[in-house]
Amino acid sequence: MSNDADIRIHVACKNILGEGPLWDVEEQRLYWIDSFGNQISRCTADGTEIESWDVPAKIGSMALRRNSGAVLSLQTGFHVFDFKTGECALIHDPEVHLPGTRLNDGKVDRHGRFVAGSMDMDEAGPNGALYRLDPDLSVHVLESGIICSNGPCWSPDGKTFYFTDTWSKEISAYDYGLLTGTLTNKRRFASFEEIGGAPDGATVDAEGFVWSAAVYSGQIVRFAPDGSIDRIIKMPVLNATSVNFGGPKLDVLYVTSMARPPLPRFPEDGPMAGHLFAIHGLGVRGLPEPRFLG
Repeated sequence: MSNDADIRIHVACKNILGEGPLWDVEEQRLYWIDSFGNQISRCTADGTEIESWDVPAKIGSMALRRNSGAVLSLQTGFHVFDFKTGECALIHDPEVHLPGTRLNDGKVDRHGRFVAGSMDMDEAGPNGALYRLDPDLSVHVLESGIICSNGPCWSPDGKTFYFTDTWSKEISAYDYGLLTGTLTNKRRFASFEEIGGAPDGATVDAEGFVWSAAVYSGQIVRFAPDGSIDRIIKMPVLNATSVNFGGPKLDVLYVTSMARPPLPRFPEDGPMAGHLFAIHGLGVRGLPEPRFLG
């Protein structure tokens, strides 16, 4: 089921924990983060004009705002960020009482709400939760009892939400309330028991297929809307972490990776670990990522 793919190093960045590739169609720029390097970076479609910004804590994810700047999920809560000044201002820390957790992966839904989850930093206990940050900057709990939140994304019509607690070794699907941003009817979408590794960052393409990084196994997996495996791409690194389609035609799959695993029990990687990759020639296009309306 594996197939050849045109995989290229897009930026040789050696991120400690690269995550969250995000192509913005308005700017025609690719953003990504180094979670443990406390940094946001940006480049062009060809991997040039690289810019970077430091943030004051470990960063789990980011989304661009409607007008300017970004919304961030940091270890210390939700923040707004100004790229011009570098200023980072707290919105709300929903887990200020939990020193062993941090906010992690997040994305924006079709109505401009930012959905991001948290994780136990030892990746051991169900101490995390899934949150929705609305445009009015109010924060709402969608689910609790999560070890490591990852891979939030939506079907093309926005009615199905995909999400993984990484150490459940499966991706869940939910019915998503378009007007309310609420979750119902949780069910198993896909299992990683036979694939190996664990589900990390994910995205949905224009055909409604789900792409997931199987971290620690060196694979990118494409799932059909019914949860069956459609395609597996073998990466040149074990620790690929997240995926997003971009480029002028939205037909390049960008893949982040980590140079150093967050905990000693996770496998080390080879000389290309931490680089940002681009996979060309897949014959598939992605969908534009919405901006946060707050």
